[in-house]
Amino acid sequence: MLVLLPPSEGKAAGQAGEPLDVAALSLPGLAAARETVLTELVELCAADAGKAQEVLGLSEGLKGEVAKNAALRTAGARPAGEIYTGVLYDALGLATLDTEARALAERSLLVFSGLWGAVGIADRIPSYRCSMGVKLPALGALGAYWRGPMAEVMPEAASEGAARSASGKGGGGRRAGGLVLDLRSAAYATAWKPKGEVAERTATVRVLQSKIVNGVEKRSVVSHFNKATKGRMVRDLLSAGLEPAGPAELVEALGELGYTVEAQAPAKPGKPWALDVIVTEL
Repeated sequence: MLVLLPPSEGKAAGQAGEPLDVAALSLPGLAAARETVLTELVELCAADAGKAQEVLGLSEGLKGEVAKNAALRTAGARPAGEIYTGVLYDALGLATLDTEARALAERSLLVFSGLWGAVGIADRIPSYRCSMGVKLPALGALGAYWRGPMAEVMPEAASEGAARSASGKGGGGRRAGGLVLDLRSAAYATAWKPKGEVAERTATVRVLQSKIVNGVEKRSVVSHFNKATKGRMVRDLLSAGLEPAGPAELVEALGELGYTVEAQAPAKPGKPWALDVIVTEL
């Protein structure tokens, strides 16, 4: 199982200690691209704070993020699972998972990022500010920039360990298994789109709130419900030690965990499954 997550816009503060080691991050095939984005971001923020604030789309209240970005190479780093905060990550509650669930999370979760491309939750990174929607002066839109590098590494990441996961055998390292559970927001989905047989074992998830209005059910997408439900759903899968082999098995697993799921299998080959998770309250 491989779970693709968006980052949080806000992030926890860094800490004193060892700085970033780009070469030590997961998906080492992204190292050169990461260095390119990191160098431009640091140089932009160090050279012209006003321009950097505009490029990053920061309000006056967040202009301090520019100085933080300028110091990324020397700032203390900590696990990405501690850096990312917000509704989804609060519901996911990585810090309170038991040992086995935490190990599964470290094998299975990838957080997409405008700065790093994607990182595992155990990868040590500094706190930063750079969304996928940013257009850096020399690189342009980061979503488009990352498509090439991500296309090189993600198919292998999405297939790594499939046989081990299916058989229940295998040792350490990420075990992607058959399922790719794509929980990214639209901006981060632009960086990599599963294709071919990888797409066929990918499930995207939409969370819909159901309300009864004048005796008629009304469904709507609500951001808070969406993020919190996705975080709780991943936590429940991890806590139960479940690694579904594919989208159909995911639907079954979520049903056993108490979720109401409506699934739409792809109409033609090479497309992902679409799952609607129906909630009435948080």
